Amino acid sequence: MKKVIILSCSTGQGHNSCAQAVQDYFQLQNVPCEIREALDFVSPGFAKFMSWGHSFVYRHLPGLFQWGYQYSDNHPGVLGRGSGVYSLLISGADRMGQYLADGGYDTVICTHVFAGMILSHALRKRPLPVQTAFIATDYTCYPCTELCEVDRYFIPCEELTETYVSRGIPRERIVPAGIPVRRSFWASSENAKEQLGLDPKRNHLLLMCGSMGCGPLVRILQQLRHLLPEEAEATVICGSNRRLYNKLSRLCQGDPRLHVVGYTQQVPLYMDASQLYLTKPGGISVTEAAAKHLPMAFVNAVAGCEQFNMDFFTHMGAALTASPPEALAQESVRVLRDCTARQRMEEALLRYDQPDGARRIFEELSGESVLCGKTTL
Repeated sequence: MKKVIILSCSTGQGHNSCAQAVQDYFQLQNVPCEIREALDFVSPGFAKFMSWGHSFVYRHLPGLFQWGYQYSDNHPGVLGRGSGVYSLLISGADRMGQYLADGGYDTVICTHVFAGMILSHALRKRPLPVQTAFIATDYTCYPCTELCEVDRYFIPCEELTETYVSRGIPRERIVPAGIPVRRSFWASSENAKEQLGLDPKRNHLLLMCGSMGCGPLVRILQQLRHLLPEEAEATVICGSNRRLYNKLSRLCQGDPRLHVVGYTQQVPLYMDASQLYLTKPGGISVTEAAAKHLPMAFVNAVAGCEQFNMDFFTHMGAALTASPPEALAQESVRVLRDCTARQRMEEALLRYDQPDGARRIFEELSGESVLCGKTTL
């Protein structure tokens, strides 16, 4: 493996976060690796529209988002060959094929189905001497994954193998590898609370609903103001949602137990400082927490990928959920105070033993084993 390109899509940050984690690990192993927005090959304007549209619908019209996912899952033809969506996507195939040929890449990795669909068509039209791979970033098999004709399908866990086979993916190409997350989620800090200015004697609840700060956090914080015991603290990370940050800052003003943070690079440190993590069940978020062996509480999932993610970890016994948001706040406080309940959830995560996705993918594609951060043949 001499030169790698990762094709991602900016429809939510999960696919890009996965791509960044893989790039970081490959570069750590001295393998040149770049990331490109796959939809730019259709047109930069289309890529921006899809990024904006996904964010807008997910944040403001979750019911429409749910319907769209379920409809495409139940009616594969809506995205399949011959559909308008498919025709639009593959209009970028020639430009992608030319870019790959000019760049001299020997490995192409896709972190989104759309990227894989364009790549597959590009290589049918213009075969190139490259190895190809698709990385799933949720605990399910996406609609039309079978249209990504690649050499390897890296999936989150062994339990999903039969699901992929049932969708027409060749069993011999499926590799349970885990979802890649950044290296900082595999390290730990024993004095995280002190570093963040939190009371080391208090249990800590971390709340975060993705980089866009979605979810009913206002209702949850209103309930926590009344329910959170004096011997506990809570921090809510709002991500890039400045409006939410301002609203929650006003709501929590004067309460020393509640802290509001905007966008931060210190999420791994906040996880180390926490006893429970309240989050939306995005594939990257839950994998980051699993790597930290941090028990989770799930806010209302958007049907589709998030529902599958939530089911996977709640059935495992590593997470809880409740509805409406006020009930979730109550359950979170109960578990925060119940050391035995949290210990059972931690033990479930230890038994699951979240695999290091970036490392497993590197080893599979390079044919090398990695020991202590270095490669050995």
